[in-house]
Amino acid sequence: MDRALRRRIANGLFVGLCIAATLVALGALVLILWSLLTQGVGGIDLKIFTMTQPAPGSPGGLANAIVGSLMMCALAMVLAVVVGVLAGTWLAEYGGRTTYGQIVRFLNDVLLSAPSILVGLFVYQLLVRPFHGFSAYAGAVALALLAAPIVTRTTEDMLTLQPNTLREAGMALGAGRGLVIRSIIWKAAGAGLLTGGLLGFARISGETAPLLFTSLGNQFFSTNMSQPMASLPTTIFQFALSAYDDWRRLAWVGALLIAVAVLAVNTIGRLLARETHRP
Repeated sequence: MDRALRRRIANGLFVGLCIAATLVALGALVLILWSLLTQGVGGIDLKIFTMTQPAPGSPGGLANAIVGSLMMCALAMVLAVVVGVLAGTWLAEYGGRTTYGQIVRFLNDVLLSAPSILVGLFVYQLLVRPFHGFSAYAGAVALALLAAPIVTRTTEDMLTLQPNTLREAGMALGAGRGLVIRSIIWKAAGAGLLTGGLLGFARISGETAPLLFTSLGNQFFSTNMSQPMASLPTTIFQFALSAYDDWRRLAWVGALLIAVAVLAVNTIGRLLARETHRP
């Protein structure tokens, strides 16, 4: 067997394995989405968005959990985006090549793969136990700690990809380095920064473990973030393990709502990023 034939066979095997792996991944995704649709769509009605968590056998919905998730995720993303964009900018533009910058980058990469339950325990010791009470603020901080490393890494990568000619052109016009970064580099990397934010949101939208240690949950409607607050992940966790059919139905509905929310946010982000690239 000549070398060219061996190469064609090896290439065919490699491509075949790649296609098979892709089909397996797509098949698993289709099965997950199909189970969410078949189990969750039938339970969606107006009560889901207008009523709070019910007692077993009583009518109810997920209004308190939906509002709680939105409030905690919104605050978490504000914190994560501010910290992540500034940290990523510093790594890409200022101190990324220094020893301290390399240490920061290494620690950020470690946090990327940190188990969420450890983050929840850390925030519990930091914000829950000293204040003798669970709170939505603690839950938002825990979620922000999970999203910030993603935003930081994405920001650094996107800014590093920007050509140095943009920086040189701005400085040649007399602009300072900070002004060049804010007005030119951030704008050029806007789509990438938006993608980092979306990845961070997708990371935290379904997290349960950190919220069990921080915000705990609340069966009543509440917008007071200094007190325990319900969220969709914790409600799904509680209801999915129950012996009541109506609670399990609400758990499927909550899982479907999270999946749809993540899909919608990513779609909107893609559309906005496409608009920013149009002349």
